[in-house]
Amino acid sequence: MLDSLTFLVEKLSLLSNFKLFEFKWTDRKRNEAGCKERTMHSHAPLSLQRGDLLEVPRTLFTHFGIYLGDNKVAHLIPDIMPVLTNDTMIIKTVITNKRLIMGCLYKCATVRVDTLEDFVYGSNILVNHMDRKCKAQQPFPNEEVAERAEQLVGAIPYSLLWNNCEHFVTYCRYGSAKSQQTEMFCECLKSIIQDQRSVFLSVLLGMIYIVCFGLAPSTTLPTTLISFTLWMAG
Repeated sequence: MLDSLTFLVEKLSLLSNFKLFEFKWTDRKRNEAGCKERTMHSHAPLSLQRGDLLEVPRTLFTHFGIYLGDNKVAHLIPDIMPVLTNDTMIIKTVITNKRLIMGCLYKCATVRVDTLEDFVYGSNILVNHMDRKCKAQQPFPNEEVAERAEQLVGAIPYSLLWNNCEHFVTYCRYGSAKSQQTEMFCECLKSIIQDQRSVFLSVLLGMIYIVCFGLAPSTTLPTTLISFTLWMAG
């Protein structure tokens, strides 16, 4: 029992250290390669160039976009509204969290152009920070980056793991769609599956579920299948 609790706390601690959930938007030194990394406050005057890759923190993730100039940003964002209406005036309004979540569930998204203020949504901006992470890939010239983003404006299939806003900006700036947030999540999931303590923990939680809701196929079957899958995968 104690071992399982230790395992659970250990994995939660691992998740809490992810940049996926942690945002430290402080000024950083430029790297030795001369990366044009800048941290801007949302209320400060911005000095952005067309084609810059922008990052802003959200509740559980980092959101990305490509600056197009004239206070406009292209970004891939889930949205359920295009499925419900053809009214462009409604669709163009700022996407609320409810619209975003429903878009994720329906796997519907658009590459849209919003004002810098709507994209930032009150957060601080990190500019071209990705260049330091992707040292092996040189970014395209800024004008080409912006043009690639503009060509993709419109409806697009969405996947939280395989086609999200980070895939969009890395494709535009480096020519290769990648997401470090996705890779970090998959690595954490892999470590949980490989740890055999997760089997005991799943059995324990399943037994608690059965005690609370009674012995029935709806309780015993998931407990058995999840525990068996974790055991075979570990």
